[in-house]
Amino acid sequence: MKHRYLENVSTLELDINKCTGCTRCVQVCPHGVFEIESSIAHIADKDLCMECGACVKNCAFGAIEVNPGVGCASAIILSWFTGEEPT
Repeated sequence: MKHRYLENVSTLELDINKCTGCTRCVQVCPHGVFEIESSIAHIADKDLCMECGACVKNCAFGAIEVNPGVGCASAIILSWFTGEEPT
């Protein structure tokens, strides 16, 4: 079972016009956020994204944008347990 984070908090964006279908995002994403359809990447489930930035660092075509750590769902969840502000 995949761990879903908070709904609609991820800053992840994909420009399919820049995507070449290289599959690198699918390979590096630890939560299976991306899938390939018709030789182009698509976001399968944005709420699975933990904003680690692996996809952005590995996309040679600039098709993916995310602000790692800004609104990061895992930081928000951790803050619930610690009572501290998300970092």
